Amino acid sequence: MAMAPYETLHFCVEQGSEVREEAMRRIPSGVRIAAATALVAAVAAIVGVTSPAAAQNSNPIIMKLSTATVHDTQHEWLNRFAAAVEKDSGGRIKGEVFPASQLGAIPRQIEGTQFGSIQGWVGPPEFLVGVDERYEVLSAPGLFSSRDQYLRVINDPTVRDLVLGLGANKGLIGAGIFPIGPSSIITKKPIHSLADYSGLKIRVLASPFQLELIKRMGGSPVAMTLADVLPALQQGAIDGSLTTITQYTTLHYIDAAKYVVETGQPYVSSIAVLSKKWVDGLPPDLQKIVRDDALKVSADIVPYINQFFDAQRKVWTDAGGSLTSLPAADQAAFMAKISGIGLDMSASRPDLNAAVKVVMAAAAKDK
Repeated sequence: MAMAPYETLHFCVEQGSEVREEAMRRIPSGVRIAAATALVAAVAAIVGVTSPAAAQNSNPIIMKLSTATVHDTQHEWLNRFAAAVEKDSGGRIKGEVFPASQLGAIPRQIEGTQFGSIQGWVGPPEFLVGVDERYEVLSAPGLFSSRDQYLRVINDPTVRDLVLGLGANKGLIGAGIFPIGPSSIITKKPIHSLADYSGLKIRVLASPFQLELIKRMGGSPVAMTLADVLPALQQGAIDGSLTTITQYTTLHYIDAAKYVVETGQPYVSSIAVLSKKWVDGLPPDLQKIVRDDALKVSADIVPYINQFFDAQRKVWTDAGGSLTSLPAADQAAFMAKISGIGLDMSASRPDLNAAVKVVMAAAAKDK
């Protein structure tokens, strides 16, 4: 019985080389072409059915990542994280980075991450105190005296696990934490002594610790989201802002104020949180990739952060900004006023108080 073209070719392939060559010579060329065409079509059909990676790559999972700042270390972290996840997932996840509050004000970004419309957010953890009051624990004034000490403390497993473990019951997964740097205060008028802050309206993060710090300096604290700060300075609604030098330069505060005093307190960090709803919906291998990459990027980016922070001091002065410190006696008085804030403000809040004591113990050990 004559074999069909595909069966003929299949028989030839299965035989030894001599048999195969002789058999192939006896098959008419038209039959060989038809058989080969049929085999190619069959293989293509099989590949189309059994290659889920190809299908996933053509329709990758979109990972939207948001932050309020731009052209700074938070923006850089998101870019690095997006690239790492895309590479390590083989293109199954594609990151899209939205800096400068493109996805809404900070509270909206956080809510979007909780509900899963945004897959990740990066910013100072103090903005998350409405989710869990313990998020402000690292910003207790007087806690750290150097960037090296600060880095050792946030990498202490007890501290890292505490901070990254917050928010799980509110839709957030702590993915990584990394430094920004010590705070300074920018004002529209020059400051020569601690007394000069009396009565000034100073913007702070939505953190009771920062609110109390400005009060103890004699000023009036104003909690405000980032997008509102520069217009408020320009319009005179506030007299200054408590944050880091990196914000003054990247957001061009020089257009509204130019006097910066490096008080050094508190230290400001960034936390990366992911949507728990989104992560839980990923296959286990992709869950591991996003978690592992977030921790790795948080560690690898530290040298860049230190270089960036130091460079911004020169950027500020080159732009005509003033960069000074308080007189030694006033700096000592400032530290004396603010160093007890963490314990004082948490005395009646057991969970926060316990967290403050954990971080204080790590800071004392890692001096």
